[in-house]
Amino acid sequence: MSDDITELTIAQTHDRFERGTLTCEELVEGYVERIAAYDDAGPELGAVITVNDGALERARELDAAFAADGPVGPLHGVPVLIKDQVQTADTVTSYGSEAFTEFVPETDAEIVTKLREAGAIVLAKTNMPDWGSGFVGYSSAAGQTKNPYSLDRDSGGSSAGTGAGLAANLGLVGIGSDTGGSVRVPAAYCNLYGLRVTTGLISRDGVSAMVSRQDTTGPMARTLEDMVRLLDVLEGYDPADDVTDTTVHSRNHTPYLDHLDTGGLAGRRIGVLRDAFGSPDNPAAAPVTPVVEAAIERMSAAGADIIDPVAIEDLDAHIDGTSLYAYQAKHDITSYLEDLPGAPVGSVAELFENDQFHDALELFYKIAGGPDDPDDHPDYWERVAAQESFRRAIERTHAEHGLDAIVFPDVQVVPPEYTDYYTSDVTREEFNTNTFIASQSGCPAVSMPAGFTDGGLPVGLELMGVPHSEARLVELAAGYDDVTDARRSPDAAPPLK
Repeated sequence: MSDDITELTIAQTHDRFERGTLTCEELVEGYVERIAAYDDAGPELGAVITVNDGALERARELDAAFAADGPVGPLHGVPVLIKDQVQTADTVTSYGSEAFTEFVPETDAEIVTKLREAGAIVLAKTNMPDWGSGFVGYSSAAGQTKNPYSLDRDSGGSSAGTGAGLAANLGLVGIGSDTGGSVRVPAAYCNLYGLRVTTGLISRDGVSAMVSRQDTTGPMARTLEDMVRLLDVLEGYDPADDVTDTTVHSRNHTPYLDHLDTGGLAGRRIGVLRDAFGSPDNPAAAPVTPVVEAAIERMSAAGADIIDPVAIEDLDAHIDGTSLYAYQAKHDITSYLEDLPGAPVGSVAELFENDQFHDALELFYKIAGGPDDPDDHPDYWERVAAQESFRRAIERTHAEHGLDAIVFPDVQVVPPEYTDYYTSDVTREEFNTNTFIASQSGCPAVSMPAGFTDGGLPVGLELMGVPHSEARLVELAAGYDDVTDARRSPDAAPPLK
């Protein structure tokens, strides 16, 4: 196509539709061309597992509807990259697993239904580690997802393909999921905005489980506004997912999009969690801190009252004592498989026995060794109770300092070279991510682009609130966005000529 679509936003797309300079069909063709040029060939990013064969037909239908009656919804003609653990009835859903590379679910996930009703186009399904088991970008289904900003480095996981794909402009917006940080780690490593919502704000029906007490899907985008437009479509009660009962606490606000224009950072109190910053003695962490410091200084210049430092009581003990992966994930993944019509494999044990997982995924080994029923493990309920204590500790910090949010780096270290995972030079225990704080306490958090290290690697900044404070986080992120120009296209995926 003649017009450049790199860094295109939803608003710009709709403006082009209105002016007649772009059609849905042309837009889908443009992204499919970019996937062929940069994902399948060129740098071979490995972000996309499957392109939806029906995307062009859907685009033509939307073009006809637009010509007759105008846009069908707020996401009219928007091509979406969807993490491959979200069921799509017209496209293979692999869960990153070699056992499911030909599996097509019978039904869409609830969030896919919402996307379609809003006028969106399921463009492609994106790579992820098998069943979301890691902060890495490789799977037994599709191999490695490279970081578009440094092709020898990892893109972060588990929403690896969505992160790398959006960074490289292989789609307009994207869907990730977040159990321990799987939206925010790739957002940080791929120079994106990404939101982990309060658990239950967005339905998980039709999305493979990991730890159901923490699982949520979430929006990812190159711009804050696009992320928020996606959030407004995704959120809401779903009788098929009883955790969404909690949405009653989030109803007393206007659309999240309206919160982009409400004063931003002026007079807002932001606490700096110094205990979540990396050690200057760590060469992988040292480049991150100056970028985060500069971002916090911009927040201060925009009128925020920076409270530095604040502390969360017994932070490290809370993080260690609230992890449920080894206790609950085997049960939850197996329960999902048992209820999945036509699934070629019925349990984690079967996947493990068949050796149908990527052998460098150390977390999958731990999951496979977990109890069949977490109730049988003496530590499980103690850890569940500890999550509530963790949340109260975070709320106490907010209350003591009158905070609107707490700020810290998403990840303390730069994206590792992906070969280090194969040599065990980087292990999960040594991967210094702060995303566990929100995930294991049930709090919402937004990842924002902080900037780049001197070596050209993206750094993410996280704002964490208390449960159901998404509207406030959007306001704070909007204030930050007003004084920040941290988005940069990667050299690995320039505009097509």
